Amino acid sequence: MYTEPFVTPDNIDDKLSEWLARIEKHTHPRPHLTLKADKCALIVVDMLHYFADPGGRVYLPSTRAIIPRIAMLLKHWRRIGGTVVYTRHCHSGSEDLGMLGRFFSDYIRCGKKESEIISDLSPLPGERVLRKNTYDAFYNTGLDEFLRSRSVEQVLVTGVLTQMCCETTARSAFVRGYEVYIPADAVATSSEELHIGSLMNLASGFAVITDASSICGYGLQNIE
Repeated sequence: MYTEPFVTPDNIDDKLSEWLARIEKHTHPRPHLTLKADKCALIVVDMLHYFADPGGRVYLPSTRAIIPRIAMLLKHWRRIGGTVVYTRHCHSGSEDLGMLGRFFSDYIRCGKKESEIISDLSPLPGERVLRKNTYDAFYNTGLDEFLRSRSVEQVLVTGVLTQMCCETTARSAFVRGYEVYIPADAVATSSEELHIGSLMNLASGFAVITDASSICGYGLQNIE
């Protein structure tokens, strides 16, 4: 369990400005890439009790800062009738851990509360929830087929962890031909170093780094 957040609800706007300024210095602008919500799927990655609940075994305190941003994006996507997809990372047992079992001693158990999406970001009836057992949300999940059936051309990746499941999913989307967008204030991990490092890597060749309020066209004060 991580006890100290690197970003909080009170300072996330200041942090966001710092992150975007740092990224801008090291990446080329791509004005020809423009997010179009009607062609873009909002993917909410692994916002589970395991990571985003204070009682979770691997609780990430910085998730408190991003939950309102993801909620804002969800509200916007639902209002415009956009495609929303969730992932739930879990394992049925040690037999399906793969390489993760060599890196980590703990894992998320399917069927337990820890593998459920937190109530603040609950899927609505009819929204697709995909189970995965590795970092890549496209691997053996049917995500690619689902997105293509909805004529999706872009993905907006949110959730946890920035440098693990979010970054791997973003890279996987890129090589499959999707334009990738990452709101820097709607992904989180265990440290600011890992967070900004991942965002800079993605911005250099895989994704457009943006922010939740700009995508929705309004600020957090407009959330009802």
